[in-house]
Amino acid sequence: MQLNLFSENVRREAKPFKAQLLKWIGNKQRFAHEIVSHFPSDFGTYFEPFLGSGAVLGTLKPDRAIASDIFKPLAEIWIALGSRPEELKSWYSERWSDPKTETKEVAYEAVKASYNRSPNGPDLLYLCRSCYGGVVRFRKRDGHMSTPCGAHNPISPDSFSARVDEWTMRCRSTRFLCADFAEVMAIAKAGDLIYCDPPYVDSQTILYGAQSFSLWMLFESIAKCKARGVFVALSIDGTKRSGGKICDVPIPRGLFETEAQVNCGRSMLRRFQMAGQTLENEVVADRLLLTYSLPE
Repeated sequence: MQLNLFSENVRREAKPFKAQLLKWIGNKQRFAHEIVSHFPSDFGTYFEPFLGSGAVLGTLKPDRAIASDIFKPLAEIWIALGSRPEELKSWYSERWSDPKTETKEVAYEAVKASYNRSPNGPDLLYLCRSCYGGVVRFRKRDGHMSTPCGAHNPISPDSFSARVDEWTMRCRSTRFLCADFAEVMAIAKAGDLIYCDPPYVDSQTILYGAQSFSLWMLFESIAKCKARGVFVALSIDGTKRSGGKICDVPIPRGLFETEAQVNCGRSMLRRFQMAGQTLENEVVADRLLLTYSLPE
């Protein structure tokens, strides 16, 4: 059924969209348009159940969408964007510190301490814009965020406000939820499209939620969606170290019809782990797995 639905479609086109709202590890902002080019040109509701930075959502600008994440502080940010964008701007401006009056490191550590006392969206918003490389890392023993302050200066409240306005426009038809991926994917109907960008098995076990994530449960949800005629695209581990390391993640036979590779550039997580080295040999490529066939 699904392959017939797709057979008359042509590939979708999207222009690069560089103004990221959040810094986030595994951020797809630079090549989200490449991912979108593998989507059907026609579909119903768009679903993104591992929202993260929302890069693909923002690039796609879907007519109807449900976007979600199970991580409550992150979901709070997106829900505020969808319903209270002026409040989102205030969260950032209240935590931003003018470098003329206070060092960014002092401001960052104060916000990080506040977040670790009681995890919340407003603090996380500032931290993910200010931490090293967008690597939002948590200690396993107590859940505390442990990433140090980044070398860059956080963008000004005015610049962030402009980004909120742009993202509000791009996501005006999106409903944001805090929910488990399986719960959200179960809503999708025939002709809808789901894009999944889960934590990567090979490298992201230190990141939020990754310790409890089950790839096999995701495969089960994808199989159920495919059986209902839902289009599903999955980003998953591919190659690292300029193609020298193959991330051999076993994929259920027959679940996907098409595989593509998307060049992701250098790994920010590896740069963080290796003390900021330039990492010319740490180039990463994702596998993009599709439950449908692409036209030639």
